Amino acid sequence: MTTMDLIATGADTASVNGQNDLKSALKFITCGSVDDGKSTLIGRLLVDSKAVLVDHLAGVQRAGETDLALLTDGLSAEREQGITIDVAYRYFATEHRKFIIGDAPGHEQYTRNMVTAASSADAAVVLVDATKLDWKNPAMELLQQTRRHSLLVNLLRVPSIVFTVNKLDAVDDATLAFNNISAALAAFAEAAKIPVRATVPVSALKGFNVVDGKPGWCGYEGLSLLELLEHLPATPAETGEAFAFPVQWVEKFSASADTSQGRRIFWGRVATGGVQPGQTVTILPSGQTAVVAQVLGHTRQPKSVLAGHSAGIVLDREVDVSRGDWLLAPDTFTPSLEVSVTMAWMDDEPLVAGRVYWALQGHRWVKAKVRRIVHKLDVNTLAEEDASELPPNAIGHVELSFQEPLVTLPYLRSRVLGSLVLVDTASHKTSGAALVL
Repeated sequence: MTTMDLIATGADTASVNGQNDLKSALKFITCGSVDDGKSTLIGRLLVDSKAVLVDHLAGVQRAGETDLALLTDGLSAEREQGITIDVAYRYFATEHRKFIIGDAPGHEQYTRNMVTAASSADAAVVLVDATKLDWKNPAMELLQQTRRHSLLVNLLRVPSIVFTVNKLDAVDDATLAFNNISAALAAFAEAAKIPVRATVPVSALKGFNVVDGKPGWCGYEGLSLLELLEHLPATPAETGEAFAFPVQWVEKFSASADTSQGRRIFWGRVATGGVQPGQTVTILPSGQTAVVAQVLGHTRQPKSVLAGHSAGIVLDREVDVSRGDWLLAPDTFTPSLEVSVTMAWMDDEPLVAGRVYWALQGHRWVKAKVRRIVHKLDVNTLAEEDASELPPNAIGHVELSFQEPLVTLPYLRSRVLGSLVLVDTASHKTSGAALVL
């Protein structure tokens, strides 16, 4: 993909959504198998883009060498074991754009942390370690965790996915290795229906093609990784859907009585659509209706608010609204008691039919029962297999039933209304991420 092709793709996306996404800060994650060099890559991005202070850089010296991974691996257990356990976020900026990076762990047992980071990302950089693969073989097998993370970021509808082949400086024939690995990645992506923006060869350790381009290296003439990231579109807000608003906090007293006429203010972030005075809304679960008397922005100034932004909503009359309730456009959504989902299972105990969990959508908690496990996805063959349970870190198709109705949309339409989190009722651990089909 050439620079002009990429810019054109990003510009088309921005124009379709009615905004210039390329000017927005880009939130991206690095993922892939363990020890593929994710933390080192982020360290290289920070150092070469001059985003690290001298004293901070001096603090990550080991035996006279700079250990770039320590710039993101901050937990003592991470430094002792040399692995990433939790997601570490870092901020940096270039002349063209601001970035928020999430360094996701590669270990299979920490897949839940990676899913958390991917759920709000604009892009995912999937690293592949060339030294771990049979790169001389055109029919090589990719690592299972590379496949799993690629499938997960695609299921989580991360808009832009970039494959990055790392450690090519450590193989005998970098060009052959990159060509064969690129072909294997392309074949996997096509079979899994994963749209890929580009495949980039890099050496995070030496800095090849990370920030500064290395034209012709490995036969690659495209953008460096940072140049590529500078041109990726941010995720557009879901303004095209009907209005939906999860109530996060109810302000009950008149701290701002001059703007709310003494009525309660319902604060939260608009999930889909937009809100303005004069709109009629339906309250879920009570089913009552009211008219929006006033809309306050985050600075408490009256204004209309679109999806992705926080708002305070004042209704024209007093109705029973609490944290966890939803304000919705009337006659638009159909609450349901049953839903089919793609489940990314993250608990240490397998998912079995009949179990009951807490389901969290927005700020609303309801009991959810696992009605049936339809199938499990084989991450190696991508085949759908019959299954009676989902083991830890598995992906499958599951049917759920709720104790109280929820408003949902297919995840392909709405990241907010199409996602649920299942929580164990006893341990309160996050057990699964559910994406509505």
